[in-house]
Amino acid sequence: MTIEDIQNEIIDEFSMFEDWEERYQYMIDLGKELPLIHDQYKTDSNIIKGCQSKVWVHAEMIDDKLEFTADSDAIITKGIIAILIRAFSNQHPKDIIDADTSFIDKIGLKEHLSPTRANGLVSMVKQLKMYAIAYQTQLN
Repeated sequence: MTIEDIQNEIIDEFSMFEDWEERYQYMIDLGKELPLIHDQYKTDSNIIKGCQSKVWVHAEMIDDKLEFTADSDAIITKGIIAILIRAFSNQHPKDIIDADTSFIDKIGLKEHLSPTRANGLVSMVKQLKMYAIAYQTQLN
């Protein structure tokens, strides 16, 4: 599936819920299914700067595609990074770099987060794209 296909799937899933209470619960459930980062990668260098809670992300290249794993010490934040990883993991770095992230606005995520969590969301997207840039440079 392309990034856009996955993003559209996420938009469809979020549109099924009546209110934000249900959407938050869905995000928490997604966080529970997150491919967890190995403890050896839970280091300061893998913490996303700009997040109020701790979020660790690790990326590695497998067959020219980036695979992300992550964890967080906060359940909502863990759900947010799970959504992003679902959209961007197992994709070619160039596709991640070029990806539109408007699906975040379409599901209404930013407007339903506290300002600090919204800033953290932006930091998460930036970090995933920075990993993609770093790995794309290696491929060139």
